[in-house]
Amino acid sequence: MSEEKIVYIIGGPTASGKSAHAMALAAQHDGVIINADSMQIYDGLPTLTAQPSAGDRAIHPHELYGVLHPNDDCSAGNWREMVEPLIHDILAQGKAPIVVGGSGLYINALILGLSPVIDIPDEIRRAASDKQKELGNPAFHTELSKRDPVMAERLEPFNTARLVRAWEVLEATGKSLAEWQAMPRVGPPDDWLFDITLVMPEREILYDRCNKRFEWMLENGALEELKEFNAEIAKGEIKPNALLCHALGAKPLTAYLNGELSKEEAIERGQGETRRYAKRQVTWFKHQIKQDAKIIC
Repeated sequence: MSEEKIVYIIGGPTASGKSAHAMALAAQHDGVIINADSMQIYDGLPTLTAQPSAGDRAIHPHELYGVLHPNDDCSAGNWREMVEPLIHDILAQGKAPIVVGGSGLYINALILGLSPVIDIPDEIRRAASDKQKELGNPAFHTELSKRDPVMAERLEPFNTARLVRAWEVLEATGKSLAEWQAMPRVGPPDDWLFDITLVMPEREILYDRCNKRFEWMLENGALEELKEFNAEIAKGEIKPNALLCHALGAKPLTAYLNGELSKEEAIERGQGETRRYAKRQVTWFKHQIKQDAKIIC
């Protein structure tokens, strides 16, 4: 397989050093760095989500960072629809696509493919959500079991997101989500070769990096951008349940801004959130990346 068809993948937990590795790889291979992080794809909290600096962007091209409004939904399938044509274009230019991020579902969607579930119209999404809120989870689960007993059997009654997903797929397509999931995955082009590296520092080093990066964010404007972000929510410009509201540290820092926590308590909680998330990511990458991958510390 030719060099031009290599797609570099750099995965690993937050604060592990993935971006620095991507920059070095881009310098070596004339690369374009592509985001595979479910928070960094949104505009609104670039510092708190640790998006690349203006300096790094000036050195090497970066794609899919801050490209969506916080009100937009972006699933692994949505991201894959954006990234595949982008990779084709980069390869056609003779450059190296370097996909970097900590969202393992995004990465697996690219390297393994996804079952072909169609997009759900917004009105059906809203109706499904409204139905769940009207009935509450136990009754909603009971209604789903009447229409789709296979998925109802698979799902816990209080797993709201997956219950609503099963309902909306059934409404939009007339087929159970189980039928869609059983279909063959739509994979990447056959002539793409994935060169996968996982950046996985030792736990003590990783946790120290998590703590220090959180402090760096605060020193570089994270509180100010969060204050503006929350003001946009208050004005109705951003949905209060937008995914970006769950960025690491956003909730404790908002509690500090509202006078509910001291700054020290907010920092401690934000750092704790970050460390716990990093631990979950390490576990995921160790068990879910099926292809051979180089692991560096």
